[in-house]
Amino acid sequence: MTLESFPLSVTDFQIGDGTRGNSTLICVPIMAESVDQMLLQMRKAKELGGDIVEVRVDFLKNFSPRQDLDILIKQAPLPTLVTFRPRWEGGQYDGDESKRQEALRLAMELGADYIDVELKVAHDFFNSLPGERPEHVKIIVSSHNYERTPSVEELGDLVARIQATGADIVKIATTALDIIDNVRIFQVLVHAQVPMIGLVMGERGLMSRILAAKFGGFLTFGSLEAGVVSAPGQPTIKELLDLYNMRNIGPDTKVYGIIGNPISHSKSPHLYNAAFKSTGFNGLYLPLLVDNVSKFITTYSSPDFAGYSYTIPHKEAGLKCCDEVDPIAKAIGAINCMIRRSTDGKLVGYNVDYLGAIAAIEEGLRVSNGATPASGSPLAGKIFVIIGAGGAGKALAYGGYEKRARVVVVNRTYDKAKELASKVGGQALTLAELNDFYPEEGMILVNTTSVGMEPRIDGTPVSKEALKRYSLVFDAVYTPKLTRLLREAQESGATIVYGTEMLINQAYAQFEMFTGLPAPKQLFRDVMARHT
Repeated sequence: MTLESFPLSVTDFQIGDGTRGNSTLICVPIMAESVDQMLLQMRKAKELGGDIVEVRVDFLKNFSPRQDLDILIKQAPLPTLVTFRPRWEGGQYDGDESKRQEALRLAMELGADYIDVELKVAHDFFNSLPGERPEHVKIIVSSHNYERTPSVEELGDLVARIQATGADIVKIATTALDIIDNVRIFQVLVHAQVPMIGLVMGERGLMSRILAAKFGGFLTFGSLEAGVVSAPGQPTIKELLDLYNMRNIGPDTKVYGIIGNPISHSKSPHLYNAAFKSTGFNGLYLPLLVDNVSKFITTYSSPDFAGYSYTIPHKEAGLKCCDEVDPIAKAIGAINCMIRRSTDGKLVGYNVDYLGAIAAIEEGLRVSNGATPASGSPLAGKIFVIIGAGGAGKALAYGGYEKRARVVVVNRTYDKAKELASKVGGQALTLAELNDFYPEEGMILVNTTSVGMEPRIDGTPVSKEALKRYSLVFDAVYTPKLTRLLREAQESGATIVYGTEMLINQAYAQFEMFTGLPAPKQLFRDVMARHT
C-alpha cells in the first residue's frame, strides 16, 4: 500500500481563513493535578499559540466534577476539549464508569466545546443523553491502539463504526512499529467524509502529527514542554509552530526529510525548515526514523515526497534505491542526497558529503598555514587518515583522493578498510593499529564513525597520545559540537574542525538541489550556532 495511488489536491481540504495553509487545530493537553495549575497551563497554551486545550480531568487529584468543570470551562482562555480518560484506554481514571460518564455529560451542560468519548462506551453514552444535545458541543468518539496500526481496510471499518455511534468527529490513534505505518492513517484521513483526527503514536509516528496539517486532520496535539506528553511521540507546540512552521503547511507542500537511525539528534530539520520559510519555499523537512530504506521509498512514492538527506546508517542502502546515481556518488558507493525529479518522478542520488567536509578541512588548513585558495589544495601530498569505511568514510576517501592527498583508511575490520583503500590508491589499517601509526608529523585525521556521538560522549576512536602526530583533526560527529576527540586534539596542539562545518557546507548544496534557489548561507550559520 503506497501513497502513489491516492493523489491529493487542494479540493480535498477545507483551507482556513487565507492567512494559514491549513485548518488543522493545535490542541494542547493540560495534565496538571490541580485546577489552579490547569488554568496556568491553559494561559501558557494560549501564549504559545495553541488553538484549543484538552482538559485531562483524569489527572486531577480530588476531582469535584461540578465545581472543577465549571471553573475550568468558564475560565479557559481557549476552547475546551474535556477528556476523562479511563485506565483501560490509556488514561489515569480507575473509578466508577457511570460517574465518569456523568462528568462528561456535565461538561457538555457547562459549556465545553468538545468532549471525548471512547468508542467502547460510545453507544451507552449517546443513549444516556437526555433528549436534544446542546448544539455548541461536538462529541469526539475515539479509539486508541497502543500495539500497532491496523490495515487500511480495518481502519476504514473502524471509521465507519465510530461514525455509526453519532460522533461529530472521528479520532483514531494507533502505534507505529515502522515509519511506513503512517501511510495508512494518511490514506484514511484524505478520504474521510467527516472531520477526523488521525495520529500515529511513538517516535516512528512523528510525521503523522505534523502532516496532519497536509492531509486534512481536524487537529493535532502539541505539548507545553518536551517530555510532558499525553501520548508517546508528541511534539511540543513550539516545535509544531517554530520548527515545522505548521501554519504554513498546505495540501501542496512538498515533503523532505533526513533518513537515518537514530535520527532525533539531527539538526537538519532546524536548518532546512528555517531556510524554506525565509525563502518562501513551500516545503517541510522532517526527521525520518527509518528501519528499512527500500520499504520506506516504495511506500512513500507520491510526488509530494520530493527529496531526502541520508545519514548513518543508510547512505549505502539509499544508493540501491535510486533510479539514477550521479557518477561521483557511484564512485563513492554511497549517497547523502536523493531528489525525486519532477519531470519523470525518478529518484536521483547524489553525494555532497565530501564537498562539505573537504571544504571545511581545506579552510582549517589554510587558516593554520596562512595559505590562500590560489595556492592549490593544502591537502595535496598530506597523509589523510580516515577512520571508518561506511558512507561518510567513502565520501571523505574519495574527496581526499581527488585533492591528491595520501589516503589511509582505518576500520575495525581490515577487509573493509582494504576494499576502500584500494579504490583510492591508499593504505589500509585496522583500528587497533592506529595508535602506533606514525610515518610522519603533521598528518590529518578524520573521524567518520559515530564514536563520541550523544549519548555516548565519552567515546573516542584514538588515544590522546597519538593525536600529537596530527596537525588537523576533523570529526564528522556534531552532537556534541566539541567531541572528546576534538577536545583532546585541541589540547594536543592540533587545529580542529567541527562536524557542524561539514553539515553546513553540504546543506548549502542540498538546499539548492531541493529548491532550485540560492542557499541563505548566513541563515544556515546563524541557525546552526543557535542549536549546537
